[in-house]
Amino acid sequence: MSIIRSIRSSLFALVLFAMSAAAYAQISVSISFAPPELPVYEQPLCPGDGYLWTPGYWAYAGDDGYYWVPGTWVMAPEPGLLWTPAYWGWGGNGYVFYDGYWGRQVGFYGGVSYGYGYFGDGYQGGRWQGGQFYYNRSVSNVNVTNIHNAYNTTVINTTVNRVSYNGGNGGISARPTSQQESFAHERHIPQVAAQTQHEQAARTNPEQRASVNHGTPAVAATPKPGAFSDHAVVHAKQTGTSYNAPVNRAAVQPPVNTPVAHPENAGRSDRPAANNQPESNRAPAARPNQPAPNKPEPSRQPTAQPERQSEPNRSPTAQPNNRPEPSRNEPAQRTPSPQPSQRSQPERTIPPSEARAQQPQRSQSAPNKPEEKKSQDEKPKQNEKPQ
Repeated sequence: MSIIRSIRSSLFALVLFAMSAAAYAQISVSISFAPPELPVYEQPLCPGDGYLWTPGYWAYAGDDGYYWVPGTWVMAPEPGLLWTPAYWGWGGNGYVFYDGYWGRQVGFYGGVSYGYGYFGDGYQGGRWQGGQFYYNRSVSNVNVTNIHNAYNTTVINTTVNRVSYNGGNGGISARPTSQQESFAHERHIPQVAAQTQHEQAARTNPEQRASVNHGTPAVAATPKPGAFSDHAVVHAKQTGTSYNAPVNRAAVQPPVNTPVAHPENAGRSDRPAANNQPESNRAPAARPNQPAPNKPEPSRQPTAQPERQSEPNRSPTAQPNNRPEPSRNEPAQRTPSPQPSQRSQPERTIPPSEARAQQPQRSQSAPNKPEEKKSQDEKPKQNEKPQ
């Protein structure tokens, strides 16, 4: 029985440890690029006794990117509880968001200096005493006329940067102490409903997005949660440094299943377009291995067809019917004997005196030229004597 009890107690301790660790971390999202710097703003006046200051922070909303959740005064859910702010920390593959929580002690919040009592370690803006919260007037904006439980203790803040994340490139190098790690095992309460509504209101407000305000939100702090239209709303100050959201977030944080684009494949995007061109639109010079039939290249005269060569859109198959054929051997094709009408004419009887005068001329004329033979046949007709 003692063994079973010891096992049960061990399992119960492990469950409590897991619950406390989960409440301490509260990891909600991981982003590959860092959030903007903390904006500069004044703390609004504390609205009344029992309100604790919760500093503003950058949250993330997917395609909308980072957006600013204004700092505000919140009623503690229970007396004696303090607020540990949320923060961003580098997790090895991206920036991890750790939710804030309520607890008896202020835990680790990345060493981020949010100001107004949250200077990277603990909280110097006030303390619980006898079930009542006392405000430190040196760092908390309170009206002593309405709030009498106040004191004044000078706090020296050595942090001068506005970095909003821990670890990574340019992040704060603070690490939790052993005491802060022990706070992780204590009882924690998540943010109250008023804080959740306050965060949702900031998310739905386009002016709170870093891509719109460039790191200078329109509403930097409110007197109470969700009071974005209150007259006591505080606007962020211009600091001269502008935040520019990444243009191509897919390149900053590529999906797991998306292949990486190689430079050697960039020039291949135009190759399929070349195969989609019709044959009739291609110039004849693009087909050197398909010359026109029965047209030897050496016999072509380049100046014979200047207008047809400048028309690359004309189909090559339509050219043989329009072009002259200077490459043919004219004497070889005109060597046949004269037409039948000329052969059918009977030869005239020429007197012996004229035959002897014409016989030497026949021997000198080429037998294959019908033009000269015809001229010889016409001469007797002119000199012929009537019988």
